[in-house]
Amino acid sequence: MKIFSKEQIYEGDRLTAEKQKISSTDLMERAGTQIFNWMHARMQGAQVPIHVFCGIGNNGGDGLVLSRHLITHGYNVNTFIINCSDKRSKDFLVNYDRIKNVTKKWPVLLSCAEDFPEIKPEDIIVDAIFGIGLNRAIDTWVKKLFMHFRTSKAFTLAIDIPSGLHTDKAVKDEDAVVWAGYTLSLASPKLVFFLPETAKFTVQWEVLDIGLDPEFLFTTQTEVELIGKLEVLPNYVPRDKFSHKGQFGHSLIIGGSYGKIGAVTLASRAALSAGAGLVSAYVPKCGYHALQSSFPEAMVITDTHEEKITSIKFDIEPTVIAFGVGAGTDAKTITAFSAFLKTNKLPLVIDADGINILSKKKTLLKLLPEATILTPHPKELERLIGTWKDDFDKLNKIKAFSKKHKVIILVKGANSITVYEDKFYVNTTGNPGLSTAGSGDVLTGIITGLISQGYHPLAAAIFGVYLHGKSADIAVEDFGYQALISSHVIDYLGEAYIDLFKQPEPPQAPQEEEQPQE
Repeated sequence: MKIFSKEQIYEGDRLTAEKQKISSTDLMERAGTQIFNWMHARMQGAQVPIHVFCGIGNNGGDGLVLSRHLITHGYNVNTFIINCSDKRSKDFLVNYDRIKNVTKKWPVLLSCAEDFPEIKPEDIIVDAIFGIGLNRAIDTWVKKLFMHFRTSKAFTLAIDIPSGLHTDKAVKDEDAVVWAGYTLSLASPKLVFFLPETAKFTVQWEVLDIGLDPEFLFTTQTEVELIGKLEVLPNYVPRDKFSHKGQFGHSLIIGGSYGKIGAVTLASRAALSAGAGLVSAYVPKCGYHALQSSFPEAMVITDTHEEKITSIKFDIEPTVIAFGVGAGTDAKTITAFSAFLKTNKLPLVIDADGINILSKKKTLLKLLPEATILTPHPKELERLIGTWKDDFDKLNKIKAFSKKHKVIILVKGANSITVYEDKFYVNTTGNPGLSTAGSGDVLTGIITGLISQGYHPLAAAIFGVYLHGKSADIAVEDFGYQALISSHVIDYLGEAYIDLFKQPEPPQAPQEEEQPQE
């Protein structure tokens, strides 16, 4: 799914009106009607008090359309207009006149000075105050109104985006943003729904189709894409009946140190479970017996040192190499990794201490093959690119780093983001159960196993993150968040692959209630 910028949405509105020969007022009517249909399907006429708060721009116009339809369908509606300015949009004024024609209970004009209307916890608030076009600071009275929403404990439904939240910059004052329980985003989700600092402003979201021009939706290239099953499925490469292990590559996992051989075990198991034909682990001598006994499918190569990686020499021909899990940052390990990079030409996945070594010796970055994948957690990312002011600053720095060094960076989080050159790919799978030791090692192994099979590194990163999260989503049904461990994610990878081809279950017809026997 594409995530359009606000400028692209404006252009989409314009093109739609032009091609479909409709006015912007007609398009607003369409949007407001879709919002009403969504509410009506769920409320079925329930007489819960609904408080619709409208701004005086186009977001407020959407709110007025909604209010009008709620009124004409017999709902218990109170409409309020935040009347803090005289800069009303044309379409707002049209719909202000229309709502006055269907009810004697006209919208209440709030002059931004009086007391706030009473809102009870069992009521519903509809936030149609500010949309994506907000370009000024929030008035103090409006900020207090937002705080009133929050303290009321009423369910809050935001139209398009929670008021006060920008699509392209950070929040300076959390009290100056509506905290929504649900957001109905028009045409496209917003990037801020997926960033750590701003996702909290809407608990859930849903996209409403408002009939934008199909050609515009299909052909417009976006900087951000949202990745779900439909986006990864076309990348899946099926297997031929007569295929054999030699066709699916050889993954080499280099890492481990005394007490951290488990990281290599997890990554190696994940690579094989992701589909690699062969997997070899390169570890210090102390890891030999642990790996051979716990993971018999792997081949094991040992370093000359007992407890750490001090030289990287092997006589196999791997397809892809992963480095860093559990490796440590000993001076001899750094030297060995540096020497390895000078001669390596194979695709690389670098995680954990491999990233820490790159942060210590940034001159090594120029030795990385193009499209090398880096998978840092937040602290490792900070060491690599430096500190950032906010999530948008972070993404800009990551994009600049990716373009400069021609690498793929996977930003781990609740919605992990894969960054390559000018594009961001936002993942939608995964859950808090992945906040556990070794989950990053498993992710490294999955991505390595995919590259081994011939997936392009970018496709492997996007697909790997999706499978990693989906496996955890399936496993958590059996284990819950707290008891989920990284080995479970590997064990459920097969289920994640199978889920790619599962069709949604059709809704069941309601069963007739049994009549009591006489």
